[in-house]
Amino acid sequence: MGRFINPFTDFGFHRIFGQEIHKELLIDFLNQLLKGEREVRDIRIKNPLQTPELEEGRGVVFDVYCEDSDGVWFVVEMQAAAQPYFYDRGLYYLARAIDQQGQRGKDWKFELQPVYGVFFLNFKMEGEFSKFRTDVILADRSTGRMFSDKIRQVYLELPYFPRGSWEECENDFERWIYLLKHMETLERMPERLRKSVFERLLEVADVASLTKEERVLYDEALKRYRDYKNTVEYAEEKGIKKGIEQGKLEMALAMKRKGIPLEVIAECSGLSLEEIERL
Repeated sequence: MGRFINPFTDFGFHRIFGQEIHKELLIDFLNQLLKGEREVRDIRIKNPLQTPELEEGRGVVFDVYCEDSDGVWFVVEMQAAAQPYFYDRGLYYLARAIDQQGQRGKDWKFELQPVYGVFFLNFKMEGEFSKFRTDVILADRSTGRMFSDKIRQVYLELPYFPRGSWEECENDFERWIYLLKHMETLERMPERLRKSVFERLLEVADVASLTKEERVLYDEALKRYRDYKNTVEYAEEKGIKKGIEQGKLEMALAMKRKGIPLEVIAECSGLSLEEIERL
């Protein structure tokens, strides 16, 4: 086990970004993420559990749900397991956050505060939008101008992060991502990353700072995370092997149909004569 917690576990992500006592970390990260767009001066962590109004409705549990001092709402999520419809899920989460602003009575004029969704994805979504950072706004289709600032989404697909070393990081946002990606394997703070907020981050993430009860919770969360990763890696390895074998069979069959001697096919494909004869 490394010196610092794994931020991709439920426990690790919540400890870093979801606790009022450590809110300066979340504030700094959001300000680096949204630099030049919005400044978060203070923030209040809200109850992440959103219960449905109707009994048959579906509840939602956000990883981190908060409101800043200007009334702007933030949903911050970490997703370690690949999901094919995660963009839809992100939009649904923001819709639920907007719905929470509704006020009973006829006097409410439907005035809404902006809702930001920040989604860390520890996998590649694939597809035409798949890249390290995807920024989504509501815009006019013909002009590209922002139509409304009430829904704003940022997807961070961490496997695409282009910086391979901390020396390559050009700004504090990239330094944040680098530390989160490599935190579990770090032994100390890189010299050029020394800054009070990053030192505070690693202080909060230090496994030695956990209480006995927190250590038990972290160990359980880490086991779940590693079990999932091992399952995915095994499935990928098995799929690759299956694909290779299938490719050999298809190649051998095509060669056999062209009348190529079986011995030549066996030499090229790695299959036995018996396997080729059965094709």
